[in-house]
Amino acid sequence: MNRILTTHVGSLPRPAELLKANARMSAGEISQEEFTGILDGAVADVVKRQEDIGIDIVNDGEFGHLMTESVDYGAWWFYSFSRFSGLELSTDARFGFAPPASEGDIQLAPFSDRRDWLKFADAYGDPDSGIHTARESSGPVVFPTITAPLNYVGQDAVNRDIALTLKALNANGLNPNTGFIASLSPGSAARISNAYYKNDVEVLNACADALHEEYKAITDAGLTVQIDDPSIAEAWDQINPEPSVFDYQRFVQLRIDALNRALEGIPEDLVRFHVCWGSWHGPHTTDIPFKEIVDQVLQVNAKGYTFEAANVRHEHEWKIWKDVKLPEGKVIIPGVVSHSTNVVEHPELVAERIERFAELVGPENVIASTDCGLGGRVYPSIAWAKLESLAQGARIASDHLFG
Repeated sequence: MNRILTTHVGSLPRPAELLKANARMSAGEISQEEFTGILDGAVADVVKRQEDIGIDIVNDGEFGHLMTESVDYGAWWFYSFSRFSGLELSTDARFGFAPPASEGDIQLAPFSDRRDWLKFADAYGDPDSGIHTARESSGPVVFPTITAPLNYVGQDAVNRDIALTLKALNANGLNPNTGFIASLSPGSAARISNAYYKNDVEVLNACADALHEEYKAITDAGLTVQIDDPSIAEAWDQINPEPSVFDYQRFVQLRIDALNRALEGIPEDLVRFHVCWGSWHGPHTTDIPFKEIVDQVLQVNAKGYTFEAANVRHEHEWKIWKDVKLPEGKVIIPGVVSHSTNVVEHPELVAERIERFAELVGPENVIASTDCGLGGRVYPSIAWAKLESLAQGARIASDHLFG
């Protein structure tokens, strides 16, 4: 391939009809069949739009993951609720997001005690600040809580997502290997409340064993599974007081080991791993540097590694690839347009960002992407403009790199 390929991280703006269908489905006002019909049309349209723009590796926009267009505190965690048995909704503050930790292990604090949120409490508490997490609660906040053994029950949901994605790819003359479906990591799934398992490791292993079934279904269909894992980088800010880097790396290693357990028997060529520092529009002054966890990220049994590289708190970290050796046969998938600003990146800037990485790891080992999902984080028309700039920038970089 004599050009830079393009992709994105997953979530794309949901059309109004699908958002209404999501709400009606959640309220029991329409049948599963009616919802699937609406979802089918939405997936077909979003795949075609990505293809028309020039995105090479596409997905279903994560349209099959039931949630609203706004990014709520628990959106990804409620995804677990539709895929696992053994969960109940709870407001019990004893559990919060974190399960009881193993002896000597560090434990996540409630979201309200995140160090960045406390440091900028005035901004996070102001509904007019522009920070997406600033919102008033109309009542007690509920989160999924583990109350019985976790088992995978998402077969119908993942098979529907697979079928609709393959159908849309085929309609656009695309092969399955140009499509991906996002799935949650065991580490992030384990960030729900726990009232059943003895410790953190038991929860992680239970999540890994359950999610293996989802990963296998996706890859057996010839599609790539993208493992979304905020638990690796973002959790640093959710540990208060700040831990030592060594203790945090132990915390991360448990989650890497659980993911590789879930990936046993899954072809590496059909796996990519996404690292992010969270998707809210906050200051992020307490993010952990990528250099502290990159070696552990590269332990994941995956072909590609996607990470934020346009985010202004992390753009400078392209330099770590001067010292970090990318393993043979692997690719990096850096974000070159960001979900955290409404400014649409100029294609020339996008090209410059791509070329920085290409010069360090080789252009054949770089796929250009977004920092994180765009759906719900920037206005829909802006999100699509960013993808257009991504494709244009990749073409410019390809001309420079390949002649």
